Amino acid sequence: MVVHRDALEHNVATMAAFVRDHGMELAPHAKTHMSAEISALQLEAGAWGLTVATTRQAEVVRGFGAGRIMVANQIVDPAGLAWAAGELARDPGFELLSFVDSEAGIDILARHAGPRPFRVLAELGHEGGRAGCRTLDELLKVVSYAQETPGVELAGIAGYEGALKTAEEVRSYLGALQEAVEYVRVKSPILTVGGSQWFDVIGRELVATQARILLRSGAYVTHDDGYYRERTPFNRIEGELRPALEVWGHVLSTPEPGLAVVGIGKRDAPYDEGLPIPRRDGVTITKMQDQHTVVRADGLRPGDLLAFGISHPCTAFDKWRVLPLVDRDYRVVGTITTNF
Repeated sequence: MVVHRDALEHNVATMAAFVRDHGMELAPHAKTHMSAEISALQLEAGAWGLTVATTRQAEVVRGFGAGRIMVANQIVDPAGLAWAAGELARDPGFELLSFVDSEAGIDILARHAGPRPFRVLAELGHEGGRAGCRTLDELLKVVSYAQETPGVELAGIAGYEGALKTAEEVRSYLGALQEAVEYVRVKSPILTVGGSQWFDVIGRELVATQARILLRSGAYVTHDDGYYRERTPFNRIEGELRPALEVWGHVLSTPEPGLAVVGIGKRDAPYDEGLPIPRRDGVTITKMQDQHTVVRADGLRPGDLLAFGISHPCTAFDKWRVLPLVDRDYRVVGTITTNF
């Protein structure tokens, strides 16, 4: 797998400009790549900090030099909380945010808090979604409990709209998040939302919200030729993202006319949100296995090289520890490392 430098740098600059132009800040989700090199590009482009999904990931990106980290999840593991409390105590300038959606979760945080409280965002979910309070009344109870609990400090509201199917559903959900912010009696409350499918709707709907908006999009950084190519907001608004990842494999065998076996598989490229996309006309994937991909094509011979775009970058990077960074002529101009 290679990373195209021009596309990577274009995507970083494009999203930095988008959030700036819409009065938001970007806290890109580093779980997509877990790369020090890509994180540095995002931070240098003006990102507020980095978002992660686990305390283990938080510890890794802290090692990248991130001074602000958002754990877009509930933290309940004692080892992770011990690390977080220690890091907050060690560095007064370090900022850490995490989500809460229950009194039980707040109690866990309080038991592990050090001299600096854990700053939290009360999460409002939606029916059929993942975590988060399901109603505003439930959320307000969590908000009140967090404000009353020593060792915990309420910083704002969190949500995730990425699982919603239509713009109308997203607008309705964002309206509920805006209403929730009105009940947060803190100075400069944060409202964080995240995803790579609806940030255009977010930019329009939250423009007048009296809160600091942190967008957590992650997949934009390398985009793709499949899932996000079809769903990116830049299909609806001016601008574009460019696919930056490409997987290459040799033809290993041509056991039947029009049939070839290529030396890439599920260990090399994502398949959860669609199979790889052949770059060569006339090539069709019929099956993907652990180390092989079976294609239909005429004229292939063992030893031929085939290139494929990918679908879903979040399950592409984790398959590789070192990726060549290449220019337009496929000259290697750097290295992207990952830390999964």
